[in-house]
Amino acid sequence: MIEYINATDFTNCQRLFHGRGHAYKNLSHVNVDWLSPVILITLYQAVDEDWLLTQAKALQALVSGCQSVQVQRRYQKFAPTQVLLGEEIESTIVTEQGLSYHIELGKAQNSGLFLDMANGRSWVYRHATDKNVLNLFAYTCAFSVAAIAGGASQVVNIDLSKASLSKGRENHQLNKLAKKEGKRVVFEGVDIFKSNSRIKKYGQYDLLICDPPSFQKGSVNIERDYAKIIRRIPQWMKVGAKLMLCLNSPDLDEQFLKDEVARECPDCVFDERIANPEVFKEAHSGKGLKVLLFTYQPVTC
Repeated sequence: MIEYINATDFTNCQRLFHGRGHAYKNLSHVNVDWLSPVILITLYQAVDEDWLLTQAKALQALVSGCQSVQVQRRYQKFAPTQVLLGEEIESTIVTEQGLSYHIELGKAQNSGLFLDMANGRSWVYRHATDKNVLNLFAYTCAFSVAAIAGGASQVVNIDLSKASLSKGRENHQLNKLAKKEGKRVVFEGVDIFKSNSRIKKYGQYDLLICDPPSFQKGSVNIERDYAKIIRRIPQWMKVGAKLMLCLNSPDLDEQFLKDEVARECPDCVFDERIANPEVFKEAHSGKGLKVLLFTYQPVTC
């Protein structure tokens, strides 16, 4: 596994090896992330423990600043995390493109930052100046941090999880963005599908970011529910607004999202797809993260 890692700059947090893309034979069950000063190996099935320790030692030697190598076993209930080498580190602060984010290890399945979305955050940073931004499924508000740092006038973060939004507040405070030059950051812990009036309250918006989970029992089934979001675009967005619509499901491809937009809001014009970071190689097109950009441009009579 170690021979496939090409990273030389460890300033930014990043994925070091992406086996889940099925691009590497017999390694589709392994991912490796650098979350300074921790290397995190994520396993989706059991492996030989001697092999695992050998890989951990090689990874530790690869990164001079590594203080801990940990393994998360996603194939086990509650996805437990174990320290293989070095220190017991349960939380850290990582850097990406000059911005900082809180990371927690061993407390939940996800650490607090989705590394495959790095290029999306970069795009938001570059295009947020003076924009009123709606951030749906905000999670820990990394997009909001990027938007405010990039000069957004307001970001409205919507997520059902108040605990995630609390981490989002911490991320803004960490970057000293909570009250940057009078910029406004709103955190609304509500159900997107049941709170249209609350969302409309802060609009209309110049930029929509929608990064939904593929499935959450009792709340989201994105194959069924994406249409409900898209058909509300005319209520939320200004003419000429930019839309970043994301799709994480390996079972739904780019064309699914384009078809949903064409049916539910045909006034949205497709612009381009944002490429994923190079390390996120996929053997089969359409299985990985899809980030599509549209412009809301209704035809005037």
